[in-house]
Amino acid sequence: MPSSPSRYAIYFANLNPAVGGEMRRVRPVVVVSQNEMNRFLETVVVCPLTSVLHPEWRARLQIECAGNRAEIAVDQIRTIRKQRLMRQIDRLSAEEAAQLRRIITEMYGE
Repeated sequence: MPSSPSRYAIYFANLNPAVGGEMRRVRPVVVVSQNEMNRFLETVVVCPLTSVLHPEWRARLQIECAGNRAEIAVDQIRTIRKQRLMRQIDRLSAEEAAQLRRIITEMYGE
């Protein structure tokens, strides 16, 4: 578990237990909280990744993660304890990070 996870880094995380339609099991997540927050809080804000692609969904961003096609599920954004994070497996490119910020702003900014 990283003590200070990096924004836009992709880690494996244990999302169990989950309730209802929440994404569950060990899966990749991208850290979206600011590095300053990540240093001082016990939690991080993440968006889980899924291999089930929905190109028509505006709340999803398709990327390649560790050599596999995946979607960042912005509609499943959540706060988790840092202890749930395991090892880092990838990182978003600057372009992907900018696209992710745009989607988050469109969904939650107003």
